[in-house]
Amino acid sequence: MTQSQPTVAPKSVEPKFGFNGYAERLNGRAAMVGFSMALLIEFLTGQGVLNWLGLH
Repeated sequence: MTQSQPTVAPKSVEPKFGFNGYAERLNGRAAMVGFSMALLIEFLTGQGVLNWLGLH
């Protein structure tokens, strides 16, 4: 006697918090924007971000 395979896969709900695809994609985009802004500030002012903020 053989067992039959299910015909329909269960629907899984994407988690609302934690490590999920949307959160990781959003975090990566925010990091890219932040890094680009840091490079732009350094290029336009001629000093590093810490100097520009008065922290160094």
